[in-house]
Amino acid sequence: MRQAEHIELALAPRPDGVSLQRWLYDELRNAILGGRLPPGARLPSTRDLAARFELSRGTVLGVFAQLDAEGYLAGAVGRGSFVAAELPDRRIDSGNRGESTSSRKRDGRPSVREGKTKTKDDDSGAQRPAVVLSNRGRLLGRSAFQLSGRAVPARAFRASQPDLDAFPFDLWARIAAKRGRRTQRELLGDGEAQGYRPLREAIAGYVGMSRGIACSADHVVVLGSVQQAIDLTARLLLDPGDAAWIEDPGYVGARFVLEAAGARVVGVPVDPGGLDVEWARRHAPEARLAFVTAGRQAPLGPPLALERRLSLLEWARERGALIIEDDYDSEYRFAGNPLAALKSLDDDGHVIYCGTFSKLLFPALRTAYAIVPDRLVEPFVAALSLTARHVPLDQQSVLHAFIADGHFGRHIRRMRVIYGERADALTANVTRYLAGLLEVPPIIAGLDAPAFLPRDADDNEAMRRAALEGIETRALSRHAVDRPAPPGLVLGFASVGVDEIASGVIALARALS
Repeated sequence: MRQAEHIELALAPRPDGVSLQRWLYDELRNAILGGRLPPGARLPSTRDLAARFELSRGTVLGVFAQLDAEGYLAGAVGRGSFVAAELPDRRIDSGNRGESTSSRKRDGRPSVREGKTKTKDDDSGAQRPAVVLSNRGRLLGRSAFQLSGRAVPARAFRASQPDLDAFPFDLWARIAAKRGRRTQRELLGDGEAQGYRPLREAIAGYVGMSRGIACSADHVVVLGSVQQAIDLTARLLLDPGDAAWIEDPGYVGARFVLEAAGARVVGVPVDPGGLDVEWARRHAPEARLAFVTAGRQAPLGPPLALERRLSLLEWARERGALIIEDDYDSEYRFAGNPLAALKSLDDDGHVIYCGTFSKLLFPALRTAYAIVPDRLVEPFVAALSLTARHVPLDQQSVLHAFIADGHFGRHIRRMRVIYGERADALTANVTRYLAGLLEVPPIIAGLDAPAFLPRDADDNEAMRRAALEGIETRALSRHAVDRPAPPGLVLGFASVGVDEIASGVIALARALS
């Protein structure tokens, strides 16, 4: 632990009319109870405190003696004073002490509350308003993602995660070390907000070859996530109340971001041909934005049919609207010919194409990209510079080397074979052990697959029962927007091996039978 005597101890200014000894006592006691001085922390010496705050040493000694007598400090001859491991106030029921310390932030101020403005008594008995979240703040507060990290390894059937054990981390580390030894001055200062140009050139070449998108590095923007691309696009394009199309069922992360931007989200039905564009044109033709997962619809799986792709582009041209194409895992296609992206048909600049390395390589990489039409590049990059600056340059440099040296392409080809075998294993085991309970349609691409329950089933209850058997799933109903989703589960197969897929299906059969 870093010792307190080696760092500055910040104390609030002394209020008028409060004695020096009372002020110092209150500040130290509040720092201890608020956690800024945790149990076991070593306090600065009395001599250092006296010099730092221009106090007499006798004043400081008196405060330390009082805190020691009350049980807040523990001293050791020759070692100084430490915060006691067991604090006296923690043994007192907070209901008998006015406002409990748990309801206050560490700086002593009340915590932020939602809802209408409330008042609270301060120490003098006066009423003061509590801080409240804005309407946008409340919408941003309902994240679609797990807020704490996953400490446990992946297990069947965690969705949307690649196999981390199969990633060549030793190779990645060697590239990073080599780049670190030869760090150039350009990587130590502020870089282009748009992203490290060599990486953008590599991305442009990759999407041109693999996704059929004709673009240059000038159209590529490097981001921290696809979420960031959706958020920036919504803020640049939408005013409060503007309509935005989203697939129903669809990607919850996009829905929440659009709603937080003030959009009126319109859930558009999905069928085996993907987003029902004609339905959307009849019911909400005035929309200014459409979000689609054209390569593999999330969460149901079918690609957007060609005639619907053309209809969607025609609508965008007619209305001056924009389409966000989230191509989150189309690289992993196991059957049929590779599909070109919707963006490859966009001759008039109405599609922002988004891809991510976090699902292709490893989640902690937090690097994604957007292919942005000419007229939107400047405002998009300016907004990125204003809100987040840019992804760390050294990370972009390592990723560029990983792509340029051919390792990225080899990794994708290798994982496509492995994930294809796991998709086959999931299908075979579901057919064997879950016939009549769960149906998995043919898996042609991706990291996960929908699995449909009987029509009268409750998929949230199925998810709960699966969790009791140690199985991770996600209910399809959680992807619903304006209408009920078919009952089912999203099963991730990419992050676990064939044997664990088999045992996971057997455990799922126990949960559902």
